[in-house]
Amino acid sequence: MNVTVRSGLPMVLLGSAEPCAQLHVSSVSMVDSAEQNRGHSARFFDFLTAQLGLGPERILIRFYPMETWQIGKDRTVVTFL
Repeated sequence: MNVTVRSGLPMVLLGSAEPCAQLHVSSVSMVDSAEQNRGHSARFFDFLTAQLGLGPERILIRFYPMETWQIGKDRTVVTFL
């Protein structure tokens, strides 16, 4: 898992510039269905609301399913590792 935090960025969510957060999640075989992402979403929201002090309406999560050929590592792609 890789995490990048960029604080202090100006953001507008649902027409409001109040504090908010956006989480992008990309993974191979872990975010491929609505059923999987429903569970992931609940756990991420629980963590983010507790840690950031934001209401769930101020958080947006975007899931990106990936294939192994879309990830470069060690001068090749994960398919061949």
